[in-house]
Amino acid sequence: MTRRPWARRISVTTVSVAALAAMAAPAEAATTSSTAGAAAKVDYATWQQDCQTVMNDALPYLKQRIAAAKPGEKQAIVFDIDNTTLETDFGFSFPQPANKPVLNVARYAQDHGVKLFFVTARPGIVYWPTEYNLEHDGYDVSGLYVRGLLDLFKDVASYKTAQRVGIENQGYTIIANIGNSATDLSGGHAEKTYKLPDYNGQLS
Repeated sequence: MTRRPWARRISVTTVSVAALAAMAAPAEAATTSSTAGAAAKVDYATWQQDCQTVMNDALPYLKQRIAAAKPGEKQAIVFDIDNTTLETDFGFSFPQPANKPVLNVARYAQDHGVKLFFVTARPGIVYWPTEYNLEHDGYDVSGLYVRGLLDLFKDVASYKTAQRVGIENQGYTIIANIGNSATDLSGGHAEKTYKLPDYNGQLS
């Protein structure tokens, strides 16, 4: 993977994890886990187990769908970032660690020619450190969509849907959309959606 020269200059002192997390928009609450509604914040082991359960469901479908690709079909997967591809609420360093169950699925897809696109509510000011973080962790970034100034005043779900429409307009078939919030997945423009846990909004 080609690394950009600026990537080597990014350090913990120049970009803090707290700053990245603070600038990411809060996700809408959605209940999908057996531990949803717990009073205390979910522990890391439970979160990883619940993420793995969802990815165990996603991987067989992706294997089948990738194998059934039509000649010339450009397949893509769209991912959210915070607490989906990266351990935002559990990663206390920069670069933040990858969410391993999701990374394993992403690696299978990218190794089989599927392009990975990342649509996030993070503002444009953190585009470069976000892209570096994803690539550092092993994701092949075919496209990263962050919110411009005007997007910050728009409904997050509508903004994310519009980005998927734009990806489709590039000729891609979005075979899966993976996120941990209802705003990541609503609005269609994906063959399948996979909802990771957010525990009633406890995770951004």
